[in-house]
Formats: sequence, structure tokens, C-alpha cells
Amino acid sequence: MARTTPRPAPTATQILQPLQRYCPTCGEIMWAAYHNYRTITTLEAVLALILQIRRCLNRSCPHFRQPYRPEHEGRLALPKHEFGLDVIALIGQWRYADHRSIPEIYQALRERHVALAPRTVTHLLERYDELVALTLQDTTRLQRITQARGRIILALDGLQPDVGHEVLWVLRDCLSGEVLLARSLLSATHEELAHLVQEVQQALHVPIVGVISDGQPSIRAAVAQALPGVPHQLCHFHYLREAAKPIYEADRHAKKTLKKHVRGMRPIERQLDGRTDPQAEVMRGYCSAVRSALTDDGRPPLAASGLKLHDRLTAIADSLERVEKRGPCLRPSGA
Repeated sequence: MARTTPRPAPTATQILQPLQRYCPTCGEIMWAAYHNYRTITTLEAVLALILQIRRCLNRSCPHFRQPYRPEHEGRLALPKHEFGLDVIALIGQWRYADHRSIPEIYQALRERHVALAPRTVTHLLERYDELVALTLQDTTRLQRITQARGRIILALDGLQPDVGHEVLWVLRDCLSGEVLLARSLLSATHEELAHLVQEVQQALHVPIVGVISDGQPSIRAAVAQALPGVPHQLCHFHYLREAAKPIYEADRHAKKTLKKHVRGMRPIERQLDGRTDPQAEVMRGYCSAVRSALTDDGRPPLAASGLKLHDRLTAIADSLERVEKRGPCLRPSGA
């Protein structure tokens, strides 16, 4: 059945970039290829996600031009789903722990300002059942997917809708995006989490070469116990992003203001159509430089895109001043 009401407008925006900048297979740098746009509904907001997709351009690499998506995307929602994992976890908790009916769950979500249809509650409850039941029973499929990559970068994260509820622990492969194991635990000691990691390791025949998680002490102890010597990347990026959020907002506003001053490239380029004189070639070069500066985003919080745009536009303006002082571009005699 088609949607009869429009989706709510996003109330927040997040820009997600891959933490991994080098190809896990060949080690070459993965270049930013394009952006994907996705909207998901969580318990806190309707998020508009801007996802930077990277690709390995090494033609000899088995994963040449295959997309590498931001690792943090899988922490928010399942692939191709409109609702976040926190909504799914809360629905499962209300259904099986609190024994609420589907209409009661629907009404409770509406009271929390989560816009959804009654049938969506049923669909999300089915996704919860699938996640909890996903205990590596289909090892043939998972082995086929992970063996194609030859290694696993394991992401480990717990989803707790409210304080005191069970935590839905999800273990997934960052390279393939597949959920490898999901299980609800009332407590989360490092022994229990280490058992989950070992269960994944024993069921799949490829090595776990890295782990990504937050800095929760129980997770760190579990990884050290289950995977001694395996690199464990903590989410420093997210800590830096939160700390730099005021600076990021100011920089984003500055970038929007700068963009307003360099609008109008298209009319200039239209005027240059068909011209082959040196002046036209120079003007086309400056138009391309401005377009490149506008689309070249930084990597906040370590590289502010607004400051980067300011520096590049300043360099272009200085170059234009030098050209203006030098005089018109004349074709050499005899050319």
C-alpha cells in the first residue's frame, strides 16, 4: 500500500564520512567518489544523512570501484530502512518484556512524536525478531560474503532504548555491511561480550583484522580478551565532532555566506560558449577553479570546509588581481 501522508521533514542533519581512507585489500588510498542521501527516523529526531562514499581506484585490486560506506551508518539503521535501530530495539522491548499490544506500542510511539503507521510497528517487530534470531545459523551465506573480502572489520555496538531495558548487541562487518550476530542481553559484562565475539570468530573462516566500537570499558576488555593483538579503533572521530560542534556550525554558516558571493558561474560559462580566444580559455579556467572550490568539502573537525573555501577563493581573487595588473592576454605574434 502506498504512503498516504508525506514523510516528516528532517529535523537534524548528519554528515558521515568513512573512518577508513585506505583500501583494506590493497592498501591504496580510497578516493571520495560521490555522496548518498538518506533520511531515517530515530527516537530523537528525523535525521537527514549525507554519506560520503569512497572507492578504490587501483585497477589491480579485487575491490576496484566497489563502494565503501561510512562505518557509523550501520550503527543508526539497517540497510534500506527508514527507521533507526533504536526504534526497533524499543519496539521489541515493549512487546516481549512489557507485553504491550501492537496498538499500544503504536500509541506510545506517537506520544514520543515518532511518525509511523500501525502496520509499520508490525514490520519493525518482525525486523527485531530477525535480528534476535540471527545467531549465525546461516553460516553458508555469511561465509560466502565474508570470504569474498578475505577479512572482517568488526563493529560492535549496543542499543538500549531506555535505562534499565535489555541491550540489543549488534555485531556487523564494516566491509560488507552484513549483520553477523544480534542478541539481547540484560547485562553486558566483558565475559558475555567476549563470548559473542568468539562466537562470530569461530563460525566464520576469515580473520578479524580490526574492531571499531565506542570506549565502553566492558567492550574494550571483551575485545582484549577475545581478540588479543587485534587493533581496536575507538570512535575518536565522534568525540572530536561533538567537541567541535560549535566551531563546525560557525564554519558551516561562513561557508554558506561565501557561496552567496560567488554565484553566477553558469551565465558566464554560457557567454563563453563557442569562443576559443585566450581570454575565454583563461575565464573558463577560473570558472572551473571556483566550481572545484565550492564542491571540495573538508573533513571536520580537523579540516574546516569554510576556512578551506575561504583560502581557495582568496587565492583565486589574488590571481585575478595579478592578471588585471598585468593587462589583457594577447596572442603571440605569428601564432
